[in-house]
Amino acid sequence: MKIWQLVRSAVRGDAYDYTRGSVRRAIVLLAIPMMLEMAMESIFALVDAFFVGRIGVAALTTVGLTEVMMTLVYALGVGLSVAPMALIARFIGEKNPALASRAAGQSIALTVLISLIIAVPAYFYAGDLLRLMGAGPEVVAAGVGYTRILFAGNGIIMLLFLLNGVFRGAGEAATAMRVLWVANGINIVLDPVLIFGLGPVPGFGVEGAAIATTIGRGTGVAYQLYILYSGRSVVRLRTTRWAIDLAMQVRILRIAGNGAFQYLINSACWIFLARIVASFGAAAVAGYTVSIRLILFTLLPAWGLSNAAATFVGQNLGARQAERAESGVWWTLRITCVYLALLSVGYYLLAGPLVQSFTNDTEAVDYGIDALRVFALGYVFFGLGLIPVQAFNGAGDTFTPTVLNFLCQWVLGIPLSYYLAVHLGYAVQGVISATVVAEITLAILALILFRRGTWKTKEI
Repeated sequence: MKIWQLVRSAVRGDAYDYTRGSVRRAIVLLAIPMMLEMAMESIFALVDAFFVGRIGVAALTTVGLTEVMMTLVYALGVGLSVAPMALIARFIGEKNPALASRAAGQSIALTVLISLIIAVPAYFYAGDLLRLMGAGPEVVAAGVGYTRILFAGNGIIMLLFLLNGVFRGAGEAATAMRVLWVANGINIVLDPVLIFGLGPVPGFGVEGAAIATTIGRGTGVAYQLYILYSGRSVVRLRTTRWAIDLAMQVRILRIAGNGAFQYLINSACWIFLARIVASFGAAAVAGYTVSIRLILFTLLPAWGLSNAAATFVGQNLGARQAERAESGVWWTLRITCVYLALLSVGYYLLAGPLVQSFTNDTEAVDYGIDALRVFALGYVFFGLGLIPVQAFNGAGDTFTPTVLNFLCQWVLGIPLSYYLAVHLGYAVQGVISATVVAEITLAILALILFRRGTWKTKEI
């Protein structure tokens, strides 16, 4: 009964001081809505892949290649959200909501500017971007509209990430969760309607998936802004928050610069990997895309746990309770590893039926099964690296994860992927194997650095 009451309290978003009381209770209250939030975010990608897969391999390939390019936008959005999350968590821990609100307003202004710089050239050169990713004429012709729509709406994506980072930093994880429920619910309803058509509504094919996703996310952003302006959050936006505050902008950029670069390094790595996969044909890309979507679907709840650890670290460092912050991270790490270990068994044993639910192409299914089973062998290490890395981010130390990602993904991961996939001929299986090796290395290094404890004295 107590467990059920705890779950209800977490989903409702009951007020709680995360710098006092039981560490486990605090982590659970943060983690449950954050896990549900991340699960909702992953459903965006799965729903698109499910319906688009009914159109054909070319359409699914378009979604896969565009999604890989969009990871750069996701990386910027997540990277930029690290700054307000870390700052707001620290300010809330210091009992200073006014500074937290100022950080939120300044972060929004910066994000809108960056999104405009991306949207214009990406819209006009969408076809060239697909060709650069290795897409053939058929894929470009079928998917250029899809790519244009998503890049034109990149600001909506980045604001969705950023504003949920604001809520997480404030300890209002349930609010972030509800935003994703609204956005994803709209996407699920609109996806089949706009892709295939219904009554007087025409079917737009693969472009309909992009329209539905953009509308869903746009509604989520509108809901976020409503909450922040209506006084329903401890972080409150006012017109005065939009005036440029150079001192606050410097603090945001110092954290967000490394944060964005950290995620860009990781995301750009996935683009290079997808480019290697594309050299083996459309079926390889389709199978690879399905396996990645499935892995991300269950990894994002682990991201929710890591975000809970990050918020817990930030607020407790603000309250000058470094040892409490560390104990919360270790407890979160144990839960995450158990969760991913159970999933690994399921993915390995059920790889065939899972991949076949997304595509009927025999060659694509074979590629997807091989990829999913290799992922399953090293899945636990994704969590072993993810939790300490997010703890660094929550402490405002975005430099350490940036260096770790560069060394493990670019110095080790990409060269090894090319060697295994192209030189030794293991194709998609070689790319995934190298990715797993890179994640194992990152996990070991991150845990060593976390134990040293220099993050406990980080000033932001």
